[in-house]
Amino acid sequence: MGGNRLLQRVGVIGYGYWGSKHVRVLSSIPGVQVSVIDPQPDRRREAAAHYPAVHVAASLGETAKDLDAVVVATPPGSHAVVAMQAIDAGLHVLVEKPLTTSVQDAEMLVDRAAERGVHLMVGHTFEFNPAVWKLRELVRSGALGRILYVDTARLSLGRYQSDVNVVWDLAPHDISIVSYILDEVPSIAAAWTHCNVGGRHADVAYLRLDFPRARTQAFVHVSWLSPNKVRRVTVVGEKMMAVYDDLSDNERVRIYDIGVDVEGIDDPTAAHAMPVSYRTGDIVSPYIPFAEPLLVQDGHFIDCIRTGTEPKCPGPRGLDIVRVLAATDEFAHRDAPLALAGVVSSIHGEGPAGHVALPDPRSDGRSAAAPPILT
Repeated sequence: MGGNRLLQRVGVIGYGYWGSKHVRVLSSIPGVQVSVIDPQPDRRREAAAHYPAVHVAASLGETAKDLDAVVVATPPGSHAVVAMQAIDAGLHVLVEKPLTTSVQDAEMLVDRAAERGVHLMVGHTFEFNPAVWKLRELVRSGALGRILYVDTARLSLGRYQSDVNVVWDLAPHDISIVSYILDEVPSIAAAWTHCNVGGRHADVAYLRLDFPRARTQAFVHVSWLSPNKVRRVTVVGEKMMAVYDDLSDNERVRIYDIGVDVEGIDDPTAAHAMPVSYRTGDIVSPYIPFAEPLLVQDGHFIDCIRTGTEPKCPGPRGLDIVRVLAATDEFAHRDAPLALAGVVSSIHGEGPAGHVALPDPRSDGRSAAAPPILT
C-alpha cells in the first residue's frame, strides 16, 4: 500500500511519550495525513485537542483499511503483536526501539514483512543524528587512528519501565550508535545488571561488547537511577579522541588531539615507570548543523514508502540489536561471580572473619561463565 500516492496516511499506534513526538513530526511533513490509535479515551482526546487535523481510533482494526503505514510506539513487550497485526494488514511499519523483546519475535517480523512485501523499519533514531554521522566520519576516515575502545553513558533518574529492564530500554541507543560508527555488530556481549528499586527489573547495568573486525571493545553504562542526566559517547583512538555529548547546546562533538605514546626506556633508573609519553594538543569542535533526528528518521520512512527504497534501518538491523540485547540477558542470568579467598567481614578486621574459597580449577565446580558469542 502507499506506492507513489502523494498523500501518505500514517497511523501512530500508542499516544504516549514517544507516540506524541511521532505525531508532532509526522504532522509537519507535507503530504502526510496522521491518525492516532490508542485504546485509552483520554489519550485520544488529548491528541485531538493538540492536533485537530488528526483522525483518532481505539484500535488498528477500526482504521487499517484507511492507512498506508503505521508507527508502533506502544510498550516494548507489545511491539511484536502490534507490528504483526499491521504487517498482516499490508501496512508498512516503523517500530520504536527495541524491535521486539525476543529474538524469535524479531525473526518472525522480519520474515513476515518480506513475505507481505512491506517495509519494516526500526526506530534507531541516533543513526539519523548529524552528530553521530560526524562521529562515524571521524572513525571511518582514520582521523582518530585505530580505535582502542568506546565508552558510552546513558544515565538519568527514570523513566522506569513496566515490561523491560534498563538494558532493553536504554542500551539499544548505544549499541546502535557504536555498531553504526564501527560498521560492525558485536560478536560477544557480557553484562552486569542490578535491581535497586522495586525488585522487578534491573535499573543499572554495565555492558561489554567485543568487535573483532575493528579489534576493539565498547563499554556501555545505562541507568534509571542517577542524579545527573548523561548522554555521552567517548571514542578513544591511537591518534586522537572524540566525545559526543548529546546534551550540549553548541559543541556536541569535541575532538581532542591528545593521547599516550609508547617509548623505549633509555634511563635504567626509570625502569620501574611505564615507558610512555603523554601528548596534548588542540581541542576542536566542528560545526554540525542541527536537524531533529526523529524528523529525519520519520521523513526517511515516508520517503521509503513513496519511492519503494529500502529503509536505512530495516528489520534485519533491528534483529541484530535484539540479538545483542538477548545475549546480555543470557550472560546476566548465567554468570557466576568468583568468590575471593581470605576476605574478612570488616575492613579493619573487626567481627568474625569471613572466608570464601575460590573454586579449585581441577574440580567440577562452576566458574564464571564465558560471555555468549553472537552468531
